[in-house]
Amino acid sequence: MIDFIHNHKKLIQIVLAIIFLPFAFFGVDSYFRGGGGDSNIASVGGQPITEREFALALQERQNFLRRMVGGRVDQASLDSPELRYAVLDGIVRQRLLINQALRGGVLVSDQQLQQIISEQPAFQDSGRFSRARYEELLRRQNMSPVGFENSLRRDLMLERMSDAYRATAIVPDAVAERLLRINSQQREVSQSVVEPGKFVAQVRLADGAAKQYYDAHQNEFQVAEQARLEYLVLALDTVASQVEVGADEVKQFYEQNARQYARGEERQASHILITVDAKASAEEKQAARAKAERLLKQVRQNPASFAELAGKNSQDPGSAAKGGDLGFFPRGAMVKSFDEAVFQMRVGEIAGPVESQFGYHIIRLTAVRGRGLDEVKKQVELDLKRQKAGKKFAELAEQFNNLVFEQGDSLKPAADALKLTIQAGGWVSRNGSDNKLLNNQKLLQAVFSEDTVKNKRNTEVIDVGDNTLVAARVIEYKPASVRPFAEISAEINQRLTQQQAAQLAARHGRELLDKLKQGEGIALGWSAARLVSRDNAQGYAGTALTGIFKADIGKLPAYAGVENAQGGFVLLKVTRVVDSETVGIAKRKAVSEELRQVLGQEELNAYVASLKLKADVKVQQDRLEKKQ
Repeated sequence: MIDFIHNHKKLIQIVLAIIFLPFAFFGVDSYFRGGGGDSNIASVGGQPITEREFALALQERQNFLRRMVGGRVDQASLDSPELRYAVLDGIVRQRLLINQALRGGVLVSDQQLQQIISEQPAFQDSGRFSRARYEELLRRQNMSPVGFENSLRRDLMLERMSDAYRATAIVPDAVAERLLRINSQQREVSQSVVEPGKFVAQVRLADGAAKQYYDAHQNEFQVAEQARLEYLVLALDTVASQVEVGADEVKQFYEQNARQYARGEERQASHILITVDAKASAEEKQAARAKAERLLKQVRQNPASFAELAGKNSQDPGSAAKGGDLGFFPRGAMVKSFDEAVFQMRVGEIAGPVESQFGYHIIRLTAVRGRGLDEVKKQVELDLKRQKAGKKFAELAEQFNNLVFEQGDSLKPAADALKLTIQAGGWVSRNGSDNKLLNNQKLLQAVFSEDTVKNKRNTEVIDVGDNTLVAARVIEYKPASVRPFAEISAEINQRLTQQQAAQLAARHGRELLDKLKQGEGIALGWSAARLVSRDNAQGYAGTALTGIFKADIGKLPAYAGVENAQGGFVLLKVTRVVDSETVGIAKRKAVSEELRQVLGQEELNAYVASLKLKADVKVQQDRLEKKQ
């Protein structure tokens, strides 16, 4: 049980980070069950997947994608058929695996669940689990302990199912070593680029080609509808900035919430690792330990030599090059035996040999750091002000909503009553805005609604996140249009000319490549040769890198060629091949583990596919494709 709990600490941290955001207004239970009375979008073995459940899952995926790209994303792609099908497939997959986990007795006991939750710093006070803190934190997110624990239990069950497949995958050492050698192989490459610009003079566009292209590709020249806005903002931070807090209040608030602000103690350590396989014989383990003890004796006699000895002897390639330095890390980040040793040491102390599943470690503690009030004072003040401003903000928000709605033909009454400034928002389209505050899909939908555009009404008050409310008003509108041909005819002519020049360059490049492969001597300007590997591609990527390593090296020089993204053709010449002679044990183990994970995932995917074939999965196509 202890191993299970240790291995899933990371999972609950991810659950806490992800779940708290998308379900702030709905709660976890609603995500898995859906509200009563909802229409079903699909069913798995007779168990319904409601439209509400699907909508919440889709919203979660959309929010994740927005965070990934900082909010700048094509809004159409966030509700594309591909994304909708992927979200539904994820729900179906989860249902199938949970059902199999229940049937197979892959359960998470209450004791295991409670121990995992109780060990999370977010739920602790003075180093101990606090039920009050736990319930308060969940309450802030409109979540119940039962809902959160059910969600976490499901995620842990799914993780156990995945682990079962990852654990059964077998990767022979010979396969891992072969892959490593292939991956680390270097090829000396030079290139010669056939530029499209050299063929522009040969291009002869047909009469009327630009107009013909324009008529056939009207969508390329369409300008989306646009609106110029004015808007009002009511933000909790603005209200909080008007609240005064004293130094004693700040200190008391910090002390009451110290674990929230302190990253916790972090330690910086260096180590020398002597690796030994967990399945090694007793003699091999003893030999490795003896070597570690000899090195420990040397570094204790001359602590200043630690970095030098680590560089020469440590079999951890990631830290050996840095004199064994592992940087700063919190408690629980390292394997258990290593972690326990480090957090019992004093700065400057050298300890070992410490045994782990990787071998024997000699450890030196370099530094210890924490985070006190002085470092987080501004954040503490802001959070305290926000807490005090919360009630007033709620009252102002209600007044803001009422004024914007009741006096919908102007933002001025709301601005005057709440002492807000009407701001100019510039032009926005349905696809987004350069103004981060206005780049909110729900707000943009309200802006381009009939009531706002045609009836000249204020939008409703929209929560754009981070306790910020916005109401907007359209002061100028441009409907969608197609740019006139006269305005862009020269641009189209240039585009068509470049396209045809690129085609001519590519054709000439392929002809040159055929001649080079046949051994013809052709005078070309080749770039300086560089050693290229899959790990260090030297700027080559995609089809170019693939071409380099697919080139037949039976006879050198070998040649390859690809069309490049800028148009034209790139000829590639391989003049030398450098194979790796040695493969480190640590690297081989790492590659074996990666391959094992991939194979395990493939087996799991195949298993889920077989479950889908056997299960009665029904999808309401019209409801799935219907925009929410």
